[in-house]
Amino acid sequence: MTTPPAPETVEVDFITPRHLAGGGDPAWITVPLHRACGWSYGDDPLMPRVLLSSPDQKALLRLEPAPDAQWWTVHHIAEPGRPDWYASFGAQTPVELIAAFTDALTDPAPGADAPWDPCGALRHADWSPYGVNGFASPDETTYVERLGTPADPGAWFITVSLAMDQKVWQARFGAHTPPYLVAAFTAALAAPQPVHRTDSGRSLPTLDPDVITRKTTSVRAVYIAGALEDRIRSLAARHPPTPPAPVPPRQAPPTPGRTR
Repeated sequence: MTTPPAPETVEVDFITPRHLAGGGDPAWITVPLHRACGWSYGDDPLMPRVLLSSPDQKALLRLEPAPDAQWWTVHHIAEPGRPDWYASFGAQTPVELIAAFTDALTDPAPGADAPWDPCGALRHADWSPYGVNGFASPDETTYVERLGTPADPGAWFITVSLAMDQKVWQARFGAHTPPYLVAAFTAALAAPQPVHRTDSGRSLPTLDPDVITRKTTSVRAVYIAGALEDRIRSLAARHPPTPPAPVPPRQAPPTPGRTR
């Protein structure tokens, strides 16, 4: 009797803190936006970039490798009561954090009018007050700041550094970015759960065990391969299917009139 082959496994690293886990796979963001949320993409084979636009054509996501600029940008046009706004993310921003932002943006029932506090999750996670209007992570590698004053608030800056002159990544949110979107990002930033990487030896900004914790385990390859599909199904379930258009009732043909 032939023994069936053992399931294929891959080595997976679970990284904490998550803000030092490296960028990860961009498909975690782009594929669900297209397949689960209906964002359309343009095809420009001569340029190393991805462009995705929302179904209502109000938001545009651009992923463009640029050595001296933010790799991810989201621009949203002005709407009644809110000027246009933007958000951008550096290359090493973990995709799980950006996905929290785009998931909130595409949520059909976001509760955007609620009094969201982008710093609430940071306080709950014991981040320390920093400067005039900011917070610092417990490991002092991450700083969340909002420029301006309480009467005239400005843009948000989230900066991750390993030293004063070694910036890992930065996220920026324009002054008019809806607070619930910033709150979704900061909640993901402060979450204690690790994120997984299969190529962490090459992607991690540091391997210093005093700075990050890396726990390696073998995971069945089918689980890793299926994680993205599970995410797509979960996001698609937020959008109820469009009911079919009603079929108009059939009318009886007109009775022929009398002719002379």
